[in-house]
Amino acid sequence: MELTVLGSGSAMPVPERVQAGYLLKDHGDDVDRSLLVDCGSGVLHRLADTDPGYEDVSTVLLTHHHLDHVAALLPLVKARWLAGEEHLEVVGPTGTKALIDGLLDVHDYLDGRIDVAIREVPAGRAFTAGGFDVVGRETRHSMSGLAYRFSPPSREREPAEGPLTLSGDSEAFAGLARFADGSDVLVHDCSFPDGTDVSNHPTPTSLGRSLSDVDVGTLLLSHLYPHTGGREAEMEASVREAGFDGDVRVAADGLRVRIP
Repeated sequence: MELTVLGSGSAMPVPERVQAGYLLKDHGDDVDRSLLVDCGSGVLHRLADTDPGYEDVSTVLLTHHHLDHVAALLPLVKARWLAGEEHLEVVGPTGTKALIDGLLDVHDYLDGRIDVAIREVPAGRAFTAGGFDVVGRETRHSMSGLAYRFSPPSREREPAEGPLTLSGDSEAFAGLARFADGSDVLVHDCSFPDGTDVSNHPTPTSLGRSLSDVDVGTLLLSHLYPHTGGREAEMEASVREAGFDGDVRVAADGLRVRIP
């Protein structure tokens, strides 16, 4: 399985980071699978520069419905329509259907151009999306949402034991840390450096403390606000000093991670 960070940024744009988006790819049993997780502003442009591109990504999985995670959804619908594709599936937490219906009400000329299938998923129940086995867990954020853990069929593991976890937007807390325990890679919200007065997002120290008793191979810090610029090494060190003993990296747009 391969993870590509399409967008490692936040609702406050900076030139080198677009908003939230991640591409998962897996090749197993002679079948290529791809899944887009979140689709913030700028993600469609990043996706166009990948193989499979937006033409071959037919499923989007949403962590929650804040604008910086969904802003490019309708541009993706239009791009797929213009490219001759006929289908897009959007999967997400409760409220996903109302979100898509509302967007199509505003931009009604797109309604019916392609078949948009919508599926809402609950926490704690395994499901499939884009050929990946997935399970979700509630987050702690200003809007309800889900973190996800993934296992490709080629791994033959239950999704709750899958090699990749994506937090979405969330404070750091013990329940989410336990959800990620055993992951080869955890992509976690770390929006602000230490010393920032913030709720609904973690700082490096609070994140490191929450992960001090779990086994995670590599931690990628993502959803980065402009406040983090120039402080990346400091943030990595703070996570380690707070108790996390795995590898720590600050995510960057275009970063590709092979997950064995």
